[in-house]
This record gives sequence, C-alpha cells and structure tokens, in this order.
Amino acid sequence: MQKKLKISFNSPIILGFTVICFAAYLLDAITKGMTNDLIFSVYRSSLLKPFTYVRLIGHVFGHANWDHFLGNIMMILVIGPLLEEKYGSSNMLFVILATAIVTGLAHMLLFPHVQLLGASGIVFALILLSSFTSIREGSIPLTFILITVIYIGGQIYNGLFVTDNISNLTHILGGFVGSGLGYVMNKNKMNRY
Repeated sequence: MQKKLKISFNSPIILGFTVICFAAYLLDAITKGMTNDLIFSVYRSSLLKPFTYVRLIGHVFGHANWDHFLGNIMMILVIGPLLEEKYGSSNMLFVILATAIVTGLAHMLLFPHVQLLGASGIVFALILLSSFTSIREGSIPLTFILITVIYIGGQIYNGLFVTDNISNLTHILGGFVGSGLGYVMNKNKMNRY
C-alpha cells in the first residue's frame, strides 16, 4: 500500500508573512495605492496618530509593484523556512518584528519626507542570519564574513554612488539585525549545551 502525499504547513511564520504580503499587495491594487499610503509604508508622522505605530511594522508587508513583491518573497521563501526550522517560529517572528521596527524608526528619523515599503530589510536580515547557522564557539564563519562584505559592502557602495529608489540603509540595518540576532541566538543555544 502506498502512502498518500500531503502538503505540510512547514513554516508558519514565513508562510504567514508571505500571505500577509500578498494580501497587502492585492489590497493596494484594489484601493489604487490607498492602503500602502495608510498602512503598508512608513514615513514620519505624528506619534499621536495610531496609524504611525501600525505603519512602523506594516511597511514590511507593502510592495510597490509585482516585481518588488516577487523579488523579496522569493528570497524569503528560499531562506526563511530553513531558518525557522533551525531557530523556531517565535525567534523568526522576533527577527521580522525587530527588523521592521529598527528599519521603520531609522527611516522615520532620517528620511522624514520619503515613504519606505517592502520586505528587503527582512531579506537582508535572513541572509545574514543564515550565515550563522554553522557557528561554533570561538569562531566566526567565513561565510558570514563573505556575505557581510558582499551584501553590506555592496549596499554601502550603492548608497554612496548609485541613484535609485532603493533604501540601502534598510538593507544594511536589516543585515545588522539579522547578524546580531543570529549571534545572540546561537550563543544562547551553545550555552544550553
């Protein structure tokens, strides 16, 4: 007798994040940009307005267009489930929320008249976090050094010399959040053994 194959819900945080991003994309298309302006992008606004706090996290769900959405979500779906399996769902949720808040606050403070949206900060957090998956006590993985130099160095270069609509600071901050949390989570894991 042959067993039936079933689809498993293997990565609830990453899959949930993907579904929310897709719903945000559809809502934005239906409302002709209103939901991105109201919920799914961050910009400086009064701290007395409740939507300021919603946007502080909501900006990572919004995307400007289909290519923007696909570029971020494909990377998240490739890297995220492996990291969620290694670090657990609650830690993945924390990485996403921490990255959203750090990048949102930095953007509000440094770029008051520009809207930021998209999950690229999350992508960079996951990329740098992934380089910590094989860390051992007393050593820094060569992959971490290479990824840091290539990704973060590239973002610094682009930020200084390339004029485009890409928030290089968001990528850099996302990378720092991912690497910092990767270091802490792996150190805590090693201390338990």
